[in-house]
Amino acid sequence: MTRRIEILGFPDCQLLDVAGPLQVFSTVNDLARSEGAKEPYAPVVVGNGNSVRTSAGLSLSVEPMGPPNQPVDTFIIAGGVGVNSACEDAELVTWLRDRTRSARRTASVCSGAFLLATAGLLDGRRAVTHWQRCEEFSRRFPKVRLEMDPIFVRDGDIWTSAGVTAGIDLALAMVEADLGRDMALSAGRQLVVFLKRPGGQSQFSTALTLQGGAGRFDELHSWMQQNLQHRLSIDDLAARAGMSVRSFSRHYRRATGRTPASALEDMRLETARRLLEQNGPVSRVARYCGFGTEETMRRVFRRRLGASPQAYRERFV
Repeated sequence: MTRRIEILGFPDCQLLDVAGPLQVFSTVNDLARSEGAKEPYAPVVVGNGNSVRTSAGLSLSVEPMGPPNQPVDTFIIAGGVGVNSACEDAELVTWLRDRTRSARRTASVCSGAFLLATAGLLDGRRAVTHWQRCEEFSRRFPKVRLEMDPIFVRDGDIWTSAGVTAGIDLALAMVEADLGRDMALSAGRQLVVFLKRPGGQSQFSTALTLQGGAGRFDELHSWMQQNLQHRLSIDDLAARAGMSVRSFSRHYRRATGRTPASALEDMRLETARRLLEQNGPVSRVARYCGFGTEETMRRVFRRRLGASPQAYRERFV
């Protein structure tokens, strides 16, 4: 069965919110054809009129929004700076609400969650949106159980995802649910996705968060990431930065807003989470990430995440 997938665009929607999921499903079709199989997806972009101009300035050809009761497998709503105007379009919101009743599953990318919430489709459900708009979302839609951290969230037949590239992760997760893990991984490799991220992974990257202070410590952070398996004392870090310990500690906190020790722990924890999500053995992960022992890593996980490494891993395997 070929699954029809509709991606709703609107004026000033985010280009990648549309193109990211669209390319995932198209890539899966390419892979299926190369194996002599039938294309599993029929992805289309729908909207008012014949085209939609994205916030990037590129216009996309769209199919007209058809009868809301026409069967559709997957209905995805893009986000973008135009979402506020879209939420004020009563006719669009009504059509969207009716359209979801004919869909096997419904999803939003980034701030597209605002449209779902305006239609009342997220009340009482878990959801996520771009981290930058979480405070506004919570204020406007108090009935929604908003989660600020995950890449994407699935609550029954409704999926929501975080900002921009998270739409690719969401689409890959849908492919895995439909066609299995091997196809999802093959599509990820074809798209040169560095890592197929599970939904529970944080929106925030420690490396990105630490890139402050005009890049003063970027080289140090790269070196730390490559040497997590070592002890890395404050003296080691200061020597690598070419400073005295006292001067390094002061300048580092000023540039990043945290101590070197807390930054190092964040790196170790983020790397350990990623490896556990890929079913890495707990003892090996503890050594690789520089925790030394499983017990040390367990204490950090309990303190920071409220779960043991073993319990954390079981969420993803």
